[in-house]
Amino acid sequence: MTINSLLNNISNQNSPLFNLRLFLEQQKNLKDARDTERMRFVGYVLEIGYDKTKIITSDPYKMAVGGIPRGSFLIMVPNDFGKLPYHFILLRVTGVATTPLRNQEQQTYFELHKKAMPELDIWIQNDLQWGTLDCNILGMFYPNPNDSSKLMFSGDVNNVVSPHRYEVFAPDDTLLHLIVNGIVKDEFQFEIGKLRPTECQLTIDAMETPVIISMKDFMGCRTAMFGKTRLGKSNVVKLLAQGMIEATAEKGNVGQLIFDINGEYANDNDQDGNMSLRSAYADHCFVYALVPRPETPSKPLRLNFYEQPKSCIEILGSLLQQNNKTSNYIQSFSSVKLPSIEEIMELPENERTRPIRKIQMYWAILKEAGFDPDIKRLLSFQLKGGSAYGFNPQFNRDLREAAYKEAGEKVPENPNTLNELIRELKVMANFVQKKSRSKALISKSSGEPIFDADDKALLNFLSPTSGSGPSILRSYQSYHDPHASDFANEIIDLLDQGKTVILDLGNATDEIRRYFADMLSRKVFSRQEEKFVTNSLGEHYVQLYFEEAHNLFPPDDKEFTGVYTRFAKEGAKFHIGMIYSTQSPSTINKELLIQTENFFVGHLSSSDEVHALVKTQIAYAGIEDEILKSKTPGYMRMLTLSHRFVIPVQTPIFKEKIANLKQRGA
Repeated sequence: MTINSLLNNISNQNSPLFNLRLFLEQQKNLKDARDTERMRFVGYVLEIGYDKTKIITSDPYKMAVGGIPRGSFLIMVPNDFGKLPYHFILLRVTGVATTPLRNQEQQTYFELHKKAMPELDIWIQNDLQWGTLDCNILGMFYPNPNDSSKLMFSGDVNNVVSPHRYEVFAPDDTLLHLIVNGIVKDEFQFEIGKLRPTECQLTIDAMETPVIISMKDFMGCRTAMFGKTRLGKSNVVKLLAQGMIEATAEKGNVGQLIFDINGEYANDNDQDGNMSLRSAYADHCFVYALVPRPETPSKPLRLNFYEQPKSCIEILGSLLQQNNKTSNYIQSFSSVKLPSIEEIMELPENERTRPIRKIQMYWAILKEAGFDPDIKRLLSFQLKGGSAYGFNPQFNRDLREAAYKEAGEKVPENPNTLNELIRELKVMANFVQKKSRSKALISKSSGEPIFDADDKALLNFLSPTSGSGPSILRSYQSYHDPHASDFANEIIDLLDQGKTVILDLGNATDEIRRYFADMLSRKVFSRQEEKFVTNSLGEHYVQLYFEEAHNLFPPDDKEFTGVYTRFAKEGAKFHIGMIYSTQSPSTINKELLIQTENFFVGHLSSSDEVHALVKTQIAYAGIEDEILKSKTPGYMRMLTLSHRFVIPVQTPIFKEKIANLKQRGA
């Protein structure tokens, strides 16, 4: 397309930059009429580079546009476009600059105040009202060379000429809409709030410019939510979840899984006037609750303590500690580390006996405590990989004979049921406690003790010399369900149908929350990976929502392992998106931060946290002070895949957003 044809097309009203042409023509007419009160003209350029510029402005210009706060957008255009199509350079005001006459101005101010002059003569007033502002150059808006009906943005500028060739304007509402929303993807659009250039609203007109996002930018992508508590992070998460529901309800191709640690997405809070996502979209949202609430329809959320020994023994330990169970044998039990069944099955078969025996001891404790097992499922786990242990702990003959002799009993057949296993382990516990130095407790093949410290802790808990033993676990039976893995499959099926599933984890310990987050995250990843391998992924996405993300994604690179690492590195490929929120960017693993595409940043109170943010995402450079100072709830600095620069946005309260939609008949 030639320059002439491009210019002709810009004259067409279908071009988004046609509004720029109308704006500049209007400003010229106002200038000719000397109607300064209606002008949007701000000033001229004093210095210009590829990244920064310094502009000259005057008090009447500032007052005519309602003020020029730090962080506000300005546009810079050539005073003669020549053969180039209409375009403009976008500026962000960063601060007040020093004028070449600064020293003389200060001397004049000093003399005036010293003499307490009530009025300034017109000549001095004219000199003193001029000033300069520093601005960052964010980039350039220009027509697509191949299709002038489309707008393009570049993070750099095509050329820099002498400062006197430019003029600077404060954009009107039409151009602000173009700046904020002109390059947002057309698919799945959703209004997230209104443009708010500054926290102070004293001389600023009512916020009317809507800020549009494309939910396509969030599908399969990582989104960070940073800010201090009670300043609107969770509210914005609700808005994003709402946007995804509304944008994809017809196609049903995006499932959402929300780990609700405070119960605010699943349950209404009348005290705060807080409407839950579930009540707003009752037909679309499904709640699974650890502790069901009468006013919220939900399904039970339970743990299968038998099938997840590695994580569940930690949960039991944390529950015991939380309830101040401090006896020595209880503390020893709480410190036991068990392998997962999957980890055992990855070992060579000749190395499985001892770790399986530990799991059997743990199962015996659960059974004694009254936790119902699914025997068939337990046996099926042990049969994986060709190991047919059943409930036989595989003790050698000499040890069994010595143990049963000490108990005054005849040696029975090897245990074949869970109850028989419990009986044998109690006999062993009694033998170990009384005959700790017996040669029978030493392995003939390795010369090492048959029972290590964890084995002894488990046996002592199963059959303590004093104390109640497993019965102290009875109060935790409400968390257990022998068929709990079925609910996980239900949730995966709902996600496949494009539904939103909310896990109400209110009042749960951190260990229980981590358990559910880890287990369901693995299942989601496995399902999406399976679809990818079988070429059936299509346009189906899953979005995961994590709060208090620092508990799952610790900053130490060595601790950032497993499924969360795969989310960060492979999530986009498998159409898995994450929305994670926390108060501090520095508490999140660097690997995840580097891979994060979208950011919502509220108030941060520490300069170290702001520097950590800027180090991760350079687009936030230059607005550090605004982030540190502004504390209005819902006031966010937003950056998405579509937005190439940070947009300051005031997000509405979720309840108000729902009400507005209903008023419009949405």
